Amino acid sequence: MEELEKVKRKIKNAGELQSVVKIMKAISSTNIREYERAVESLGEYARSIEMGLAVVMKSEKIIPALFPSGKGELLGAVIFGSDQGLCGKFNEQIASFALVEIAGMGYEATRAVAVGERVIPHLEDGGLSIEAHFTFSGDFLGITDVMGEVLVKIEEWRIDGGLDRIVLFYNRPESGPLATFRPSMADLLPLDAEEMNELSERRWPSRSLPTFSMDPERLFSSLVREQIFTSLYRAFVESLASENASRLSSMQAAERNIEEHLNELSVQYRKRRQEAISSEMQDVLVGFEALMGERRRG
Repeated sequence: MEELEKVKRKIKNAGELQSVVKIMKAISSTNIREYERAVESLGEYARSIEMGLAVVMKSEKIIPALFPSGKGELLGAVIFGSDQGLCGKFNEQIASFALVEIAGMGYEATRAVAVGERVIPHLEDGGLSIEAHFTFSGDFLGITDVMGEVLVKIEEWRIDGGLDRIVLFYNRPESGPLATFRPSMADLLPLDAEEMNELSERRWPSRSLPTFSMDPERLFSSLVREQIFTSLYRAFVESLASENASRLSSMQAAERNIEEHLNELSVQYRKRRQEAISSEMQDVLVGFEALMGERRRG
């Protein structure tokens, strides 16, 4: 009887864990859809910024200052990881990718920051020192706050000088029926001179070019800042979508394991219950035979 109760408790605990896993699956699925919609909206906003830059470039023929103007062999890196667990190899994969790519670039030194603290141990184990990290509160307002802090850090790098390049490392979702992702790298700075020239030569979609009254240099600088912020925001949102995709995959695997475990426990429960019933019936029969023997002797 004690064994039967023990199995019942295990079944109850596994059922409760299964409920938690299902809730986490639902949350991850919802988050993935929200972040995917955010990426689509960012695409529209990024195109608006590009059109604004094209207007300024066409009107004033501005030659952009390609910040940063490097004074040495120094790389700046922003690595996006996670603050939450239960997301499989998400942090290990992006850390491994970033370490390999940074090593292959051949810079003398790297200044690196991490968004999400769980990726830091993997980076430091690979010999990369992290000078600052930023945590995420869990909503879209929190994304804006964190990206603002990252921009402040990038401005500190600009003031210190010596940077030749700033790159972003993040996991990016892949299209398909399964929630998958892959590590990616994107250049944040310096601005791509060829891309800027292409903008100035791109054919405008209407007959007349829009006009503006703001100082061209100030307007150009403002648009570039928005472009940098959008690039950071997009990388972070895609990283969050990938994190939830990884968590969803982990929860699906956990759910399968729990279902298998529940099936095993159900078999054990039926076996223990049958043994308990058989034992009780045996006790009844023994008692009945003992009683009948006493009556016969009486």
